[in-house]
Amino acid sequence: MRARLRAALLRVVGLVLTLVMLAGHADVAIAGVELPSGEYDVAVVEHLRVKVPSEARQAWLEAERGSWDPWLAQQPGYLGRELLWDSEREEGTLLIRWASREQWKQIPEAEIEAVQERFEQLARQATGQSQGNPFPLLFEGELQPAA
Repeated sequence: MRARLRAALLRVVGLVLTLVMLAGHADVAIAGVELPSGEYDVAVVEHLRVKVPSEARQAWLEAERGSWDPWLAQQPGYLGRELLWDSEREEGTLLIRWASREQWKQIPEAEIEAVQERFEQLARQATGQSQGNPFPLLFEGELQPAA
């Protein structure tokens, strides 16, 4: 019973976070179109899950802030992201919002690999791990608005 209550609570929190994420875009009917204000509505959300043990949660967040945050902020079409943590599964979920799928997919793979290497370097320093990725990727996908 407690696990079901926790799962329901997580769904509610997720819904609230999604509504907060989309605040300011509710009056836009077509995703991925530039508005007169210069803003974009979300066209696609990159969805990632990574393994994040409880004792390494802060190290994960620090590595994200020192690598992906500044790089993503410079990418055309990047609208922001949410980092969520599931303590029961010890997983991090990343929801990265893009104005268009084309802008997201046009990023050269070599750039992504360089930022990932920086992330892993920072993560190893923060966790004391000598090699590999302390926060391995468990899932990657994409989500699109239902309407």
